[in-house]
Amino acid sequence: MVMAFGREICCNLDSAESREWLVTNGIGGYASGTIANLLTRRYHGLLVAALKPPLGRTLMLAKLDETAVYNDRPYPLYTNRWADGTIGPHGYKYVESFHLEGTTPVWRFALADAILEKRIWMQQSANTTYIQYRLHRASKPIALAVKALINYRDYHHTTSAGDWQMSLETLESGVCVTAFPKSAPLYLLTDAEPEAQFRVSTPLYNWYYGFDLAAEKRRGLDCCEDHLHAATFHMTIAPGSSLTLIASTEKNPELNGGKALEVRHTYDQQLLHNWSKVSESPDWINTLVLAADQFIVSRPLAEEPEGKTIIAGYPWFSDYGRDTTIALPGLTICTGRWEIARSILRTFARYVDRGMLPNRFPDAGGAPEYNTADATLWYFEAIRAYIDATGDEELLSELWPTLCEIVDWHVQGTRYNIRLDPDDGLIYAGEKGVQLTWMDAKIGDWVVTPRIGKPIELSALWYNAIQAMASFARKLGKPHNEYEQLGDRTAAGFPRFWNASTGYCYDVLDGPDGHDSSLRPNQIFAVSLPLNSISPHSANSLSAGMRQETRYTLLLTPIQRRGVVDGCAQQLLTSVGLRSLSPQHPQYRGAYGGDQLQRDSAYHQGTAWGWLIGPFVLAHLHVYKDPAQAREFLEPMAHHIRAGGVGSLSEIFEGDAPHSPRGCTAQAWTVAEVLRAWLAINTVGV
Repeated sequence: MVMAFGREICCNLDSAESREWLVTNGIGGYASGTIANLLTRRYHGLLVAALKPPLGRTLMLAKLDETAVYNDRPYPLYTNRWADGTIGPHGYKYVESFHLEGTTPVWRFALADAILEKRIWMQQSANTTYIQYRLHRASKPIALAVKALINYRDYHHTTSAGDWQMSLETLESGVCVTAFPKSAPLYLLTDAEPEAQFRVSTPLYNWYYGFDLAAEKRRGLDCCEDHLHAATFHMTIAPGSSLTLIASTEKNPELNGGKALEVRHTYDQQLLHNWSKVSESPDWINTLVLAADQFIVSRPLAEEPEGKTIIAGYPWFSDYGRDTTIALPGLTICTGRWEIARSILRTFARYVDRGMLPNRFPDAGGAPEYNTADATLWYFEAIRAYIDATGDEELLSELWPTLCEIVDWHVQGTRYNIRLDPDDGLIYAGEKGVQLTWMDAKIGDWVVTPRIGKPIELSALWYNAIQAMASFARKLGKPHNEYEQLGDRTAAGFPRFWNASTGYCYDVLDGPDGHDSSLRPNQIFAVSLPLNSISPHSANSLSAGMRQETRYTLLLTPIQRRGVVDGCAQQLLTSVGLRSLSPQHPQYRGAYGGDQLQRDSAYHQGTAWGWLIGPFVLAHLHVYKDPAQAREFLEPMAHHIRAGGVGSLSEIFEGDAPHSPRGCTAQAWTVAEVLRAWLAINTVGV
């Protein structure tokens, strides 16, 4: 019950609407909302179906407005905010508690002496959401009227009703709604017995106008939406009994709510059981293990029907090459889910083009976008971590030609002027108007942090990749001298990044305006990446075979490495991640909010990023060799999982205290890097 809240949170609207829950289905679909049962985002809904897995996300069931009648007294259990700013009704006041049961959100409504529980979960691998009502305690039955408010639109958009009329068909167990010809049908069904416990009424094209989406208003976006009241389910629940509503794109989903819930619980318990074989851990880490699974989804291909990928973040990101390769070790390898890691690595290998992995797969389909200089280099680290954990030479042999091709393209040069400089062995990247590193905010034609030149993390990642290639070559009996020579050249040139006047590294060398001395967190990877270090602590994270096969060369001296860690600790470190720019820089932005221009201009100009706490902790461990202190840096995340996205970790935080969570409420690489760092620390031991 780590994730449990009482009336002090649930009955305070500001607190309740700022905490969001999430359930997923493993194919890109999800359901999400607030613990106040109040819509605040266009992305909230009880069924956001992935009609073209893992994308094609479509809002189909927006919400349910429930009214319970107990002992002749009506209790509205729902809450709405309207366009004029009014709140009505105030159903959140009846919520006695909220908690997560595995990944399943559970509300307990106190209605006089009765307790009515509500649970929401999704079926794995299906666009099917279950909403179960259980009368936990009562002196007599409760009558429940549930209004189903539906929609049919891309999850990034909003709806203005107009004269839109959907087709509705009454079924034995509910209704089927078809938004327009050739659209996916929405089945709203129940597991109740029709004659005894429920009936359904179907109002004719009854639109509810003017839902106010407060979170969208804060983001400077369209914040008013209309939803169609498609049907009302009238049900009677006896004490100790339960009834379930099912929203699905499938004609014949499992209608037994109890059975479906048992399947969901078994799935969650198996995840925790597998993790228990890896490590004993506190409850908050176990919670993150469950959260980690929510990002792993199917990306079927003709050549790889069981292909997998990683959703970068909920509620609005799709799968990105960079986020996938960074998050893969923490989400899959650390949790012992090696087959999934293998599938993702194979899936993404099929998208390599001109030595590059794609940065983004468009929501509407079409060709992948290749505007990333670092995703491909992170791919090497993901493969290294996988091979080191499994010794899977079969996969390594399969991927070897692709990896050789990637190296060759970087040596000769590929898109966007990404190339190895033969003079100093460092990676150059960039051209005007293109954002290539993870600091990729772009507003119109304005790239906020262009970083054209030699960004430090690219050369750190390149060296780590080349060291891995030399190790892979030895393992496969391939020539390895070429890779060792490339590594030696980079190691010889890397000291150019050291800025003796500041005591830490330049962020970018050889840019249009010379060297960039801004203190940013990118230099931490020169210390944290495992093959960039000869630290005993980093070596302990490698298998005995890889330790023997790797020629370690320090990219920075021990004093310089400490300077990097100390510089980040003193100016960039927050309780929940590293700032993207030092507060002492004149362009620092400590607040994140407003319209897209305001938000994106602050995105990498001071905003703190949760995923960076992992590399910082590992770098600190390498330098100071103090596992207990390194563990302390992660502990604030145990508090954060109770705020923002309940049970998960946010994408970003404001740079200024109190470092309020912003951006996506559940972010893959934040969860992944906290798990990876926690496991590394506890593997080393105190």
